[in-house]
Order: sequence, then structure tokens, then C-alpha cells
Amino acid sequence: MADAPELDPAAPIQFVINAAAGSSDADTKRAVIESVLRAEGRCGDLRFCTPVQLAGVARESAQRALSTRAAVVAVGGDGTLNTVAQAAHAVSCAFGVVPQGTFNYFARTHGIPADPAEAVRLLLHAAPVPVQVAGINERVFQVNASLGLYPDLLEDREAYKARFGRSRWVALVAACATLLRAQRRLRLHIETGGTVRDVQTLTLFVGNNRLQLQQFGAEPEDTLAGTPGDGSMAALVLRPIGTLAMLGLMLHGAMGRLGEAAGVERFEFEHLVVKPTLPQGRRGVKVAFDGEVTMMRAPLDFRVLAKPLYLLRPAAPTQGAAG
Repeated sequence: MADAPELDPAAPIQFVINAAAGSSDADTKRAVIESVLRAEGRCGDLRFCTPVQLAGVARESAQRALSTRAAVVAVGGDGTLNTVAQAAHAVSCAFGVVPQGTFNYFARTHGIPADPAEAVRLLLHAAPVPVQVAGINERVFQVNASLGLYPDLLEDREAYKARFGRSRWVALVAACATLLRAQRRLRLHIETGGTVRDVQTLTLFVGNNRLQLQQFGAEPEDTLAGTPGDGSMAALVLRPIGTLAMLGLMLHGAMGRLGEAAGVERFEFEHLVVKPTLPQGRRGVKVAFDGEVTMMRAPLDFRVLAKPLYLLRPAAPTQGAAG
């Protein structure tokens, strides 16, 4: 493993902010970040961008951070964090987080505060520490990736949030609506650890974050060295079930006991190849990772990456810190 990047305190930190320049949201974020930087006697370049511009701005900022021995910092929700982390991982520069999402599993796992001013203040004094990232084909992810029912759930959740606002209750109602109309079955050919099998499932969920799995009550049996997010990943396979059983599944999930629900299989792995049976002429499959939904070519190759992400975080992260 390569050494963690060295940082120059005089170099401007590269902030990538998912907000249109000139909007009230952008003005609020600018005020918070610049206030902390002034108080700490530090400097930073604030790059505001729209979602369409995000990937390009992230790559440019990561390159600038690498060449100036600075860090690139993602300011936004899970999708923003994923895009900027992808750019930081590619060039091996230091990466920081100012979380703005609903659940913030990645930030909470690593002890990063939900309050923006506290998060900025922390990263100014933190050192880059290697943390595990996962890969799915050519993309990286920090928290989870999935196909089948879960991408549909994310799309429904965004639609509900656009209509009713952002809250955990809105997310829960959207999840219930998605689960109750779940019909589509996936036929998957799965290869892992020398084992090959065919399964039918409503969804395949891959977790790289132990905190999220714990809150679901869905940690797999400890069969490999390390834990999900620190040495391994976890897969959850949901077998096709009826509406009544789906209600039971929702209740188990809400109580943090998903692993006890009928039809849920869990296992730990380091490398997993998934070949879905697709309609004739179709080569892509809808995949969600870290809150984003996209089409990917099959087969899907999930793996723990040998190369880490160098995250600015507290020396002793608090697992499950409130967010």
C-alpha cells in the first residue's frame, strides 16, 4: 500500500460543492465554509457546480489537490460524495467530506460531524487515513450498490422527496410504496469464493458499510477476515415473496431485524461476479450505488479494492456517531 499523501497547510483546499452558483443554498454553504477558513487562518478554492458539471469539476479539483499537496472536499449528499471520491481515489489525493444528506452512513461511520461548520473545522486538522472502498466494474462506492428492487426504491424516494420534502419519514413511506408493488424477479448467476449458483431474487444488495448493515439488523455471519467496510463486503439476497411476507419484511427492517425476516439470505465476500439473465438484445442492467442510479453492462464485478481512499477523519472514529 502506498503511503498516505502529505499535505501542505498553506495550499488552498479544493471544495467541490453541488449547488448552482448564486443560489441561496450556495450562498449559505459559502458563508459557512469561508467563516471557518477565516477563523482558522486557512484558504480554500470553492467550486460550485450543477449535477451535470459535477464529475468534470471533481476531476479537475482532484488533480489540482494532488499537484498542490492539498485535499479535495465533497460538500453534498451521497451522490456528490461518491463522484468526488471517485476522482480522489483515481489520483490518490486526500479526500474530505462535509455531509449534507439524509442518512450520511459514510460520514457517521468515520466520525465526521453532521454540522457543516464542525465538519469543515475537523478536516482542517485531520490527517489522511486509508479507508476501504469497493468497486463495481469501473466505478467505486463507499456505502452500497444494488440491482433489482433497491434501485427502484431509490428512484421512488427521490420522487417522493421532490413532492413532499426531505425527511426520514418521507423516505420510509416511499420505501413502503416500492416494496408493496414489487413484482419483477431477477435471475442471477453468482460466482464467489469458488462457489457458483443460480438464484431468483427481487434484489441483490451489496454493503460496504457496517453501520448501515447494523441498523438494518442484516450483518452477515463472520466468515472472512475483517468486517464489511474493513476487509470484506456483505451481500443480501431477497428471495421472491408475496405481499403478506413483504409486509413482514418491512416490519423487520423498521425494527432493525431484517436478517431475521423470511427470504433474506446474507453472506460475506471479497469478490463477487453477477451475471443477470437479460431480455434479448439488452446488455445493460439498472444499478444503484451510493444513492445514484445508472445503467451498467453485465456481468457486474463487485470487489474490495486493494487501493484505499485517503480520508480526512478523526484519529479515533466513533462508530455510529449520531448524524
